[in-house]
Amino acid sequence: MVKVSVIMPVYNGEDFLAESIGCILNQTLTDLELICVDDGSVDDSLNILNELAGSDSRIQVYHQENRGGGAARNVALTYASGEYVYFMDADDKLELDALEKLYGLCEEKNLDFTIFKAINYDEDTGKYYETPDYSMEKLATQMKGKVFSFDDLGDLIFNITVTPWSKFYNLDFVKRSGAQFAEGLIFHDNVFFWEVLFNAKRMYFLDEFLYTRRRYSKSSTGAGDKRYANIIIIINRNIELFIKYDQFERYKTTLYNKKIFWIYMRYENIQQKYKQFFFDEMKRDFSKMLTHERYNEFIKSLEFKNKAIYEACIKCDNTDDFDETLAKSLKTNKMKKALNKVTGLFKK
Repeated sequence: MVKVSVIMPVYNGEDFLAESIGCILNQTLTDLELICVDDGSVDDSLNILNELAGSDSRIQVYHQENRGGGAARNVALTYASGEYVYFMDADDKLELDALEKLYGLCEEKNLDFTIFKAINYDEDTGKYYETPDYSMEKLATQMKGKVFSFDDLGDLIFNITVTPWSKFYNLDFVKRSGAQFAEGLIFHDNVFFWEVLFNAKRMYFLDEFLYTRRRYSKSSTGAGDKRYANIIIIINRNIELFIKYDQFERYKTTLYNKKIFWIYMRYENIQQKYKQFFFDEMKRDFSKMLTHERYNEFIKSLEFKNKAIYEACIKCDNTDDFDETLAKSLKTNKMKKALNKVTGLFKK
């Protein structure tokens, strides 16, 4: 048994693949295996993997027809034999002492997994920058230096990024949790994250930047294509997990609002040619709530903007009408707030 199994799904990653793999092979912790699953790449990725595997026995290479990153990670998990598992993307970078540091921390504190920070790198501009999602400052402030469980987190659960590459997992814990990545969908890491989080008894936040996420126009979730509609399926699966683990009642108000917010955010960012398709999927999903036994509870829980999004979607049949109706509603509300503020000043 090796100390760490590193899992790397690969799809058309020829531009940065050798650099990313180098970040693993050159780790100060050398007792590791690197499991690479080529997910039907049509570029030179598989040849690069095979060549690198020929020069380092720690690399295992598997190939499958294109089924998505979630399926590739699930396949790799079946081959993992380490004490711990780490998920690395094929175009990113990891600090060379990261695995040694994370392994030592997990061993010392007997952790199910640890969470750490990531920095973004813009390939087009050459600049590094932080984002709240990957810096997780609220978690750092409240949980730094503590070993904690899911029950200790409260609303902080929504301040942890779902990305697997900012976590270092005990492999036996992952297997016992039954966590799997969603297959055939983007945003597939969501359901894996919630499953392991609900099961975790001993977590830790390491307040260090160990990972660099490369951002560029061709990244798997950055193109705003038709697959953005997957977010609707994923969010519903997330909610099912909250129900499964008896956490829905506790977090239902937040979940109702986040569902509308997350779906609308993807609608705003999808390419124009796919907007109507996304809108139709969004309306189909939102309409199910009209006859749901929790409808009154749901509609009363929504913050103003989310309620306006929901009602405009239900009312309209195309993106132009939806955008116009929503804009009018938000503008009217803004004017009302301004008027109330002025009126309040006069009353004083």
